[in-house]
Amino acid sequence: MLTVHRTFEAYLDTMETITILVPKSYCQGIVRSFTIQTPNGERRALQIMKREDLWTSIKYECIPDVPVEIGKSYFIYEEHGAFTDLQMGAVIRTEAFDEQFYYDGDLGITYSNDATTFKLWAPTATEVKLKLINKAGKEEQISMQRGEKGVWCATVLGNLDGIYYTYLACINLVWREAVDPYAVAVSVNGEYGVVVDLAKTRVPKPALPPLAAPVDAIIYEMHVRDFTIDPHSGVVHKGKYLGLTEFPTTEPSGTVTGLAYLKQLGVTHVELLPVNDFAGVDEHAPEKAYNWGYNPLHYNAPEGSYATDPYDPYARIHELKRAIRALQQEGIRVILDVVYNHVYIREQSSLEKLVPGYYFRHDAYGMPSNGTGVGNDLAPERKMVRKLIVDSVRFWLTEYGVDGFRFDLMGILDIDTMKEVEAVVRALHPSALLLGEGWDLPTPLPSEKKATMQNAHLLPTIAFFNDRFRDYVKGSTFHLGEQGFVLGNSEHREQVKRVIEGSHHLFSQPTQTVNYVESHDNHTLWDKMSIANYYERETIRKKRQKLATAMTLLAQGIPFLHSGQEFYRTKQGIENSYNAPDDINRIDWTRKSMHEEDVRYVQGLIRLRKWHGAFRFQTVEEIRNYLVWLEPMPSTVLAFHLYDVSAYGPWRDIIVIHHNEETELTVTLPDEERWHVVCDETRSGIDPLYTATKKIELQGIGTVVLVKGLT
Repeated sequence: MLTVHRTFEAYLDTMETITILVPKSYCQGIVRSFTIQTPNGERRALQIMKREDLWTSIKYECIPDVPVEIGKSYFIYEEHGAFTDLQMGAVIRTEAFDEQFYYDGDLGITYSNDATTFKLWAPTATEVKLKLINKAGKEEQISMQRGEKGVWCATVLGNLDGIYYTYLACINLVWREAVDPYAVAVSVNGEYGVVVDLAKTRVPKPALPPLAAPVDAIIYEMHVRDFTIDPHSGVVHKGKYLGLTEFPTTEPSGTVTGLAYLKQLGVTHVELLPVNDFAGVDEHAPEKAYNWGYNPLHYNAPEGSYATDPYDPYARIHELKRAIRALQQEGIRVILDVVYNHVYIREQSSLEKLVPGYYFRHDAYGMPSNGTGVGNDLAPERKMVRKLIVDSVRFWLTEYGVDGFRFDLMGILDIDTMKEVEAVVRALHPSALLLGEGWDLPTPLPSEKKATMQNAHLLPTIAFFNDRFRDYVKGSTFHLGEQGFVLGNSEHREQVKRVIEGSHHLFSQPTQTVNYVESHDNHTLWDKMSIANYYERETIRKKRQKLATAMTLLAQGIPFLHSGQEFYRTKQGIENSYNAPDDINRIDWTRKSMHEEDVRYVQGLIRLRKWHGAFRFQTVEEIRNYLVWLEPMPSTVLAFHLYDVSAYGPWRDIIVIHHNEETELTVTLPDEERWHVVCDETRSGIDPLYTATKKIELQGIGTVVLVKGLT
């Protein structure tokens, strides 16, 4: 049955109350008595507690005199003889429902050569069938047995490796077909789940030393397809997982590209935009469309458009694992960008089909909330939604061996869910990074429960993208003409000082701030400057971008670079390039070859940060003890002194000077000793370039780093 015609409607809204809506087109909506028919055919009277006149119907709130068993069929009769089925209403969003049906066991498939067990949580279903499709296309339906907590189970004998499957669930008299929410493998475009033997996909993980502290990370955000799709990338498997495994590769002029470039650059982590199965790219013809990947379909199965063969369910799994291992083999850890805040289309998602109304937030009027801006918000404050997320994180850690997670729109999630995620991650991978977008979004969850920046003190080991750093350093992301410090505006100089020293007015420790000036979202810094600083020559704008990158890499906290930022990445002025073509989103390796000197400058900054722990303090106390601002200074200059820091690295003292104006300027040094310059406006690294005594001459826009007390 696909649809049901109902004369009137009845909903179980709590464990004790039934709401009945009788349209005024039927007996003017007036009914004096109702009865409920139980699954054994017995009729019992309903007590009408309240009657309310609505615009087109009369609403009755009733109480049954027998408990309603969820998962069984009930019918409501009215005095004139009409009847309707009792549908599952708001009861599924009650704490009582959560308590009764929370299940802490395994879900999805358990495979062996001899049999496969399928488990599905669908407590409101009255019947569930397992649909199997073999390689010849022949279908078979198997009735599943309902167990405790609304979990349906079926064990099928034989070796089902490669068999496609879905679930058929009857809910509110309507049969719905859905892919397993716990599917670890899917067919092309995610149409079916697939039974696979994950043991066949094992790829040994190299032994990497634990990350001593989050501030030791240097994160490089990249998109699988963007990174190698350029015709000049020198990569064979362009735009694919395997493109990340090729080593070494070069652009026609000889410039290093791909994985070899990442190793050469020196970043410690790459953050991959979503690699779980998503909508927006037809896997039959992936070259015809592009998407960032924030349209989640299946949380535990890899995206097929990045595989060499999307028709082979094993290919995407094995090739993603190979890509992750290739990065790790070169000492680069892997963070996954995960999207546990919404699904692509709520009505079409497996979650909504299998337990309608449960997995998503609703407002006071019963309408789906939209804090994410894409039409739906997941509700992880509910126990089985939280379990779905925690189980998914555990799966990616154990099966794919990743090194961290970036939570998209983390502010949609609740604090308790993030704490549970954190506990699981720390138990499995103590030095894994956890970071997220802590924006406060308009979703119906109390502010004190949201995993937002405002509540960062409640999540002290999770890092947050610091939009204050971003906007004070470069200028507003959303007002393109607005200039920050690096674009020449010194108006917010004091605020810039605070974000450079770890934003301890926002966070408990510097390990919580992710410092960045651009990411995949919004305009690149280069494109913003083409508007905000349109009147300046490109050579001046390049100096400003190098200054921004230097400020990011030398600030206290966790530095984050957008791929291509180091060679002035442009998206041709496109702000939201989530579905723009490859020629907008691709990494332009020819552009990299044109700016090799600037890339070497960023490499030197990365080496400098790694070289001395004073750039990577882990506590607010250390920053207060060892970082002093040099004042007075012209408004165009920010200068700080890291003093007596030989315990943290090979230099006793370090001075960092940022200058945002294209004029020569003399800065007086705090003593008359000889200082070694290791970074200036054009060169950077750990080796002395020249010396300065008493003063240093700034040659225009840029960063200068001086050191002394070599040990």
